[in-house]
Formats: sequence, structure tokens, C-alpha cells
Amino acid sequence: MQPDLIGLGWTPFFASQLACLEDAVQPARVVLASASRHHVQTAEGPRLAVVSGRLAHEAADRAALPTVGDWVGLRPGDGAGPAYIVHTFARSTCLRRKAAGPTVEAQVLAANIDKVFIVTSLNADFNLRRLERYIDAVLDSGARPVLVLNKADVCPDPERYIDAARDVAPTARVALVSALSGAGLDALRAEIGAGETIALVGSSGVGKSALSNRLLGMEVQREGAIRASDERGRHTTAHRELFLIPGGGLLIDTPGIRELGLWSAGGSAPAGFDDVEAHAAACRFRDCAHDGEPGCAVLRAIKDGDLDPERLGGYLKLAAERRHLAGQQDVRARIEEKRRWKQISKQMRANPKR
Repeated sequence: MQPDLIGLGWTPFFASQLACLEDAVQPARVVLASASRHHVQTAEGPRLAVVSGRLAHEAADRAALPTVGDWVGLRPGDGAGPAYIVHTFARSTCLRRKAAGPTVEAQVLAANIDKVFIVTSLNADFNLRRLERYIDAVLDSGARPVLVLNKADVCPDPERYIDAARDVAPTARVALVSALSGAGLDALRAEIGAGETIALVGSSGVGKSALSNRLLGMEVQREGAIRASDERGRHTTAHRELFLIPGGGLLIDTPGIRELGLWSAGGSAPAGFDDVEAHAAACRFRDCAHDGEPGCAVLRAIKDGDLDPERLGGYLKLAAERRHLAGQQDVRARIEEKRRWKQISKQMRANPKR
């Protein structure tokens, strides 16, 4: 039986957008995206679709093109051919990172997600600073983070990992699971409501593929072993894909992330550091950099043992990265604006008024 739109994650947020469209379209959700064709799911079943030339031309950048999790509007194609994606609905949430390489642009990891399961394993790969980075990105997306501590079956002392995770995310749900034995999976499934979309993120080798297979009740992703030397794994998930979870809910699995470059607007302070911000509110100077200024309440908290100095280090590193990114975005915006006016001038010269 095919899921209805609500079962696919359709909400009043998207319904209100549909009601405002002048032309009728068929709502569909992107399940798998590629450069040439998209696999989408409608209330009537799966379809193949291609992005219309107009939509591709009007996209500001690659991040604006339809991707996994997006809701799009379809129009019929010719005969038995693919449908055309002629509209992309505004996203309710969007998990992004800075695209790899020197280009200053965003890469969308998943769109329209309700929760993000940040998966880490209870071995040498466990890294609090990396968790802070993931939490920052998830909170910036508008979704809610859930810390999933996997491989509990091989960890003799999981409580110390749980305590450490709660120190960096005191308000987030922390789930202890074993994808191998199935321990903790029932409680994790309870985190997924009907019509909710979950994204799985994490480094290679943390067991995301195994976790996906257990949550979906079938082998949809190839599972791989980790290296004994550093307890890290290789990529086994090659692309992002949306799956329907038996019993309700949807799951987006993503490839292992080696580098999660932050992507945010405005150079705002890192998210998820309420403890640091609470102390910073008592600093003498509003623009205190927490680097030796007189009256710094953050440094006083470290001296008194109320704040971990490594926690402050993580905060300052992410704050500096956000400021650097904001500067790069400003430069890019100026370049794009200059290019736009050059094109306008060229068109005016080519088509002078008579």
C-alpha cells in the first residue's frame, strides 16, 4: 500500500505553499537525486522526474536545486517519459555544510528533516569536538539533534561516554544502542513519529549503514568493517537516499562525512553552547573575546572549575570558523553582484533603446 502525502512528511507548511501556486502541480518528495534524473515519491507511487530547464536556470546555486528530502511540484512529461520538476517548495529545515574544496558554496545534506541522529561509536572514534560541530550544524538547520552512541556491545564502560555526550549536549536526547545486537533500537524507533523525517549523519565506520538496515528491517545499505589500527571505517553508503520506515516515519541515510565544514549566515555565534553563553553574559565587556580580558566571566568559570577549558576551545574554534566563512560569503556576494551588473550592462549595449 502506497503512503499518502502525510505519510511522506507533507505538513500544513507545504500545503499552504501549494494553495498559493497559480498553476496546478502534483506534489512529490525527492527520494534520490542525480545530475540527470530524480527518483520521487507521490501519493500514487514512485516516479522518475527531471528538473525543468526554467527551474535549473533560475536556481541561484546548486544548493537551490531539488535534493533528497525536498518537496517538488511535478507536471506530466511526454508519453511514458519522466515527469518534469517545475517547482521546489520552500524548505522547512535544511542541513547544510560548506562544499569541499576552495569554492565558497553550500552543499545540502538533507532537506525538510525533523530530527538528525548524530551517530558515533564507543571507541577511539568518539570525539567531543566533532560532536560539537555536528550539533552546531544540526541546530543551525532547524532540526533537533539526537546523539546516538552505537556499538555499545563492545564497550565495557558506556556510562562515561554518555556523561561526556551530555556535557556537550545537555538538552539533546542521548541514545545508547547496538546495531549489531539490537539493544536500544526499540527506544530509538520511538523517537521517530509518524510522518517525521530522520537523517543519519556521522563519520565512516560508526555503523550508520547497519543502523539504517535495522531501523528499516531490511538490508538496504552495504555494511563494512573498521580498521583495527585506528578504528575508523571506509565509506559504504555512496549516496543520500530517503527510505520509508515500516510502521511510519522516513529515514535519510547519508555517506560518512570526513569533514563537516560549517555553513551558516551572518557569522553568528556557534549553536549548542548554552553553558559558555551563560557565563559570557556576565562578562564585563559585551564583545569579550574570552582571551585574557579583565572581568571575563568565562575565564573565571574555567578557573573555578565550572567550565571545561576544552569546551571553550571548541567554542572559540567554531566561532572563528563562522567569522571566516562570513567574510568569504561577503567577498563572494560582491563578486556575484559585480558580475550581475556587467551582464546587465552588456545586455543594454547589445539592445540600445531606439
